[in-house]
Amino acid sequence: MDTEESQRASVTGQKGAFSTATLGGHSREQWVARYARSHQHPVNRLCHTLGIPTILLSLAVSLLALFVHRLWTLALGLFVAGWLLQFVGHAFEGKPPEFFHDWRFLFVGVRWWWAKMRGRV
Repeated sequence: MDTEESQRASVTGQKGAFSTATLGGHSREQWVARYARSHQHPVNRLCHTLGIPTILLSLAVSLLALFVHRLWTLALGLFVAGWLLQFVGHAFEGKPPEFFHDWRFLFVGVRWWWAKMRGRV
C-alpha cells in the first residue's frame, strides 16, 4: 500500500484491495443497494436467490473435479443452470444484468445474496 492509499485507508477505515478506489468511490453497502434496486421483480429475485448459490456450488465442485474427474459434468451443469436462472430472471425484470454496464457487479451479486440470506436486503 503506498502513502496515498495508506492515508485514504486511515480516513475511510478501509484497507487493501477493496478500498473505495477499487469500488469506484462507493461503499460495499452502496453497491449492494444499487444491485437490489435493479432486481425488483419477484421472479428475478427468486431466480437470483437460487442461481447465485448454484454458481458458487459449481465453482466448489469444479475444484473437487481436479481430483475426481467425473465431477466436471456436474460442475458444468450447475454453472450453466445457475446462469440460466439469472438470465431468466432478467427477462422477467426487463433489464439487462448490471455487469453488462460494470464488471464489478459480478462480485456484488454474491454480497447481495449473502445480505438477503441474513435478512438485510
